[in-house]
Amino acid sequence: MATTPAAIGPTPSAARRRALLRTARDVADDLAADAIARDRAGEPPADESARLQEAGLPAALTPPRSGHGTDWRTGCAVIREVSAADSAIGELLARHYVHAWSGRFYASDERAAAFEEDSVREQWLWTGSVRAPAAHDDTDPPDLTLRPRTTGYVLDGRRPVDTALTTAGQIVVDAVCAATGDVLVVRIPPGTRGLTLEPARDRLGQRAAGAGEAVLDRVAVAPGQVLGRRPRDEETAAPFTALAEPALRLALCHVGLGIAEGALVETRDLSRSGRAHRLPGEDPDLFMAYGELASAAQTATAVVDRATEVTAQALDAGTGLDAEEAAGVAALVATAETVTSKAALHITARVLEFADAPGLDRFWRNARVLTSQRPVAHRLRSIGEHYLNGSHRAVAAAFR
Repeated sequence: MATTPAAIGPTPSAARRRALLRTARDVADDLAADAIARDRAGEPPADESARLQEAGLPAALTPPRSGHGTDWRTGCAVIREVSAADSAIGELLARHYVHAWSGRFYASDERAAAFEEDSVREQWLWTGSVRAPAAHDDTDPPDLTLRPRTTGYVLDGRRPVDTALTTAGQIVVDAVCAATGDVLVVRIPPGTRGLTLEPARDRLGQRAAGAGEAVLDRVAVAPGQVLGRRPRDEETAAPFTALAEPALRLALCHVGLGIAEGALVETRDLSRSGRAHRLPGEDPDLFMAYGELASAAQTATAVVDRATEVTAQALDAGTGLDAEEAAGVAALVATAETVTSKAALHITARVLEFADAPGLDRFWRNARVLTSQRPVAHRLRSIGEHYLNGSHRAVAAAFR
C-alpha cells in the first residue's frame, strides 16, 4: 500500500516549530525564576539578552526564508509564551521580531534577503523605532534628519527606544533626508561614533525591557545601512508596507495577553496553595471572580488569534496584497489592541484583590506601561469610522 504524506512524519517546518516552542517554554521557565528580582532591580537586560542569544531566539525570530526564520503565527506564540513569564523580555522579543521584518516592509527582496541572512548569522538582537506614516497634512519637524555626503549620510537627532537600547546588535530608525524629503529607514550598529545611549531609569513598569533614548550627533550612515524608503504619508503607503505598524501593535497584543495570562496563573497558584486572602474551598463569589477574569482573557485571546491569522495571511501575500485587505487587517489589529488593553488592565488590577504577594503588582504596572501610549477612545473612533464608512484613512489613523 502506498505511503501517504501523513504517514511519513512531520515536515521539517513543523518539527522546527515544535522545537522552537519548546525552547520558548524553557526560556520562559528560566526567566520566571528570577522575574521579581529583576523587575525590582530595573537594570538594562544584558543578562536577559545573553540568555536569549544562548537559546538562539534572536536568530530564530526572523521572517521565514529557506533554511531559517519563523512564520508569523509561531513567532507570536513564542512572544506570548515568554511574556507570560516576563513581559519586559516578551516586549523585547516582540519589537526585535517586527524590526527583523523591516527588510520585507521597506527594501527590495534582494536587499531583504541579505539583511535577514546577516541577522541570522550574527544573531543580532534588533531594536529601534520606525514611526507610522503621518497624516497627509502633517507639518511637524522631523526628530531625526539625514544629510547626504559623498559616502552616504550624516544622521542627527534624538529618538526614544522602548527596548534593548544598550544590548541590541542593531538599532533601526526612520529619518527624513534634508535634501530630498524622503523618509529613509536605516540601521545603526551600537558603538558607532556619535551615538549616545541614555537608558531610562525608575520606570513604572516593563523595567527590564531596556528602554531609553538614542542621541545621534553626526553619525555616519553608509549606503549599505539604508534599508529602504518609508512612505512619507499614509496615502502613498503600499498595502504591504502599510502592515508594518499593525504588525508591531499585534505583536505587542501578544505581550499584553502574556501579562494577563501570567497574572491569572500566578494568582491561581496562590489561591490553590492557601496564600491568598480567600481560599478556593466552596466560595461561590471567588469562583465567579475567577470565571469573569478567565472569560476576559479567553475573549481577548480569541480576538488576537483571529487578527494573528489574518495578518499571517496578509504577510504571506506579500506585494500581492491590496489596499482593501491591508485596511481590513489594520481594523482587526486595532480591535485586538483595544480588547487586549482593557482585559490586561482589568485582570491585573483585579488579581490584587485576591492576594497580597510580593511582586504580584508587577503585572499591573507592566500592563499600564505597555498600554499607556495608545488611548482606547482614539482607536474606537477609528474602528467605528472604518466600520461605518469603509474608510482606509480611519484605520491608518488608529496607529498614529
